Amino acid sequence: MYIPKIVIVGRPNVGKSSLFNWIVGKRLSIVDPQAGVTRDWMSSEIEIEGRVFEIFDTGGMGILDPDNLTEDIENQIQTAIEMADMILYVVDAREGVVSLDEHVARRLRRLAIPILCVANKVDHPKFENHIHDFYRFGWDIISVSAKEKRGRDELQEYILEHLPEKMQRDMGEDADSKMLDMDSVMKIAIVGRRNTGKSTFVNTLVKFPRMIVSNVAGTTRDSVNVQFEMDGKKFIAVDTPGFRRRVSVKTNVDYYGTHRAQRSVRFADVTLMFFDCSSQISKVDKQLVAYIAQENKPCIFVVNKWDLMKDHMKTDAWADYLRDTFPTMWHVPIAFITGQTGKNVKTLLNHAQMLFKQARTRVHTSKLNRLVRAALMYSPPPLYRTTRPKIYFATQTGILPPTIVLFCNNPDMFSPTYRRYMLSVIRDQLDFGEVPIRLFFRKREANDKRDDVEAHLAEVREKKQNAASLKKQEEIQAWFEAQAYYEEKYHAQIQTLQEEEPETEVDMDEFPGEDMDFPVNENEAAHMEEEDSFLEENDNSETEEKDFDLSQETFLKPGGEVFLVDDDFGDTDE
Repeated sequence: MYIPKIVIVGRPNVGKSSLFNWIVGKRLSIVDPQAGVTRDWMSSEIEIEGRVFEIFDTGGMGILDPDNLTEDIENQIQTAIEMADMILYVVDAREGVVSLDEHVARRLRRLAIPILCVANKVDHPKFENHIHDFYRFGWDIISVSAKEKRGRDELQEYILEHLPEKMQRDMGEDADSKMLDMDSVMKIAIVGRRNTGKSTFVNTLVKFPRMIVSNVAGTTRDSVNVQFEMDGKKFIAVDTPGFRRRVSVKTNVDYYGTHRAQRSVRFADVTLMFFDCSSQISKVDKQLVAYIAQENKPCIFVVNKWDLMKDHMKTDAWADYLRDTFPTMWHVPIAFITGQTGKNVKTLLNHAQMLFKQARTRVHTSKLNRLVRAALMYSPPPLYRTTRPKIYFATQTGILPPTIVLFCNNPDMFSPTYRRYMLSVIRDQLDFGEVPIRLFFRKREANDKRDDVEAHLAEVREKKQNAASLKKQEEIQAWFEAQAYYEEKYHAQIQTLQEEEPETEVDMDEFPGEDMDFPVNENEAAHMEEEDSFLEENDNSETEEKDFDLSQETFLKPGGEVFLVDDDFGDTDE
């Protein structure tokens, strides 16, 4: 289904980003008095009265960028205009017509699409007279105030009336389902410090220069959502501004950029943490990884620009460097890519989909309880003072990330070490090997009598104790019967000796007993085994049938996968 595109244009500081946020109903674009804050165009799909369209916010036309990115910004604006089905030309009603407004109007007159002049900053009815000068451009004018929320209904009504006819036919009754589809699309946040190749990676995904790329640190100032497709599936990649040290955040733009990047991490399904293989891991990287871990987001460590380093270092060395730097993130997979050429990009996205699937996995309660029982039997928790910690049952209460609650007699009885042990068992034995897991110990309510773990373990312990007691009794009985057997044999031998040598004096009542080494040969042992059942091991005690095989090797497995596959994302359409 085709989605109409409405593009907001105008000179700098006329309120384009404010108008964009106001129409969308979210704070997506950074709004700041500083001119030229918006560089890459922003977009968002919205629905009005059952009609869906995509609206774009662009940079200011005619801006002289201090980082010499003026040409790149103009190219971004021109690209958005060429895609537009309708233009909202924003002007400042308070300042009136200026020469740069005339320049923008001349560029727009060549377009054969509907154009509406939106006179912004009409914060009070007394400013209505200021809009008459803009009629010289020859387009319809609507006065609004994004700051004071004035004129929105008239603006929306005009947009709906002037969408081209072909788009009205294409929209139909699928608008709601289209919006639902967009909500279910997998969102990938691309984060990292500045100049790690995030924007280049996004351009590789969409296969056209969607983002401005330069060697200037901090080129990307806002989090930008970019839609793309791979193998028939839709994705949203969120390019974020490069993180900076907190002490280096001095301007409003830096502050907003950092917080938008953090928001992108919070709302993403999977996070790609970018590293530059030619640079050491910095304090900023550590702060960002800590934030990702705090938000419990599935993550992949992406070592970018690997083509520059592959002849000088092995992947294992860089992977070990990451593992040693982030010892609590051993479950995170590591990818080595070249974002500029597309090497390993498809493999990376496939692995991101696998993490997304892991994070949405649900485990049946009975299976989870069986695993908890196996973990408790393999390594019971140590006594807390004089009380034994008990776990009654376990259940999964959520996904994204997987959230598991263990109901016990007292959460304080379980040490951090034992909590990490339980977490490692769950990660190793269930389908959560490379995603974060939230594990909670909660005290069972007094009126809650459910006990799927402790009662079963108590039964198993009782069986083991009974079996051990029975075995001990059998061993004692076997000892006495063995003594009786050898005593009888001893007396028989003495009697034979007396018959052969009558002069030999022997005390018939004397028997060495337990101090005597019984001379049992193989024939005698076989004879005793046939005659005396007390020497047969016959333990018929029931043993628990385990679904999970825990062993020492279980907790020595390596962390997340490290993959380096020679593929080329640019050839996926062939």
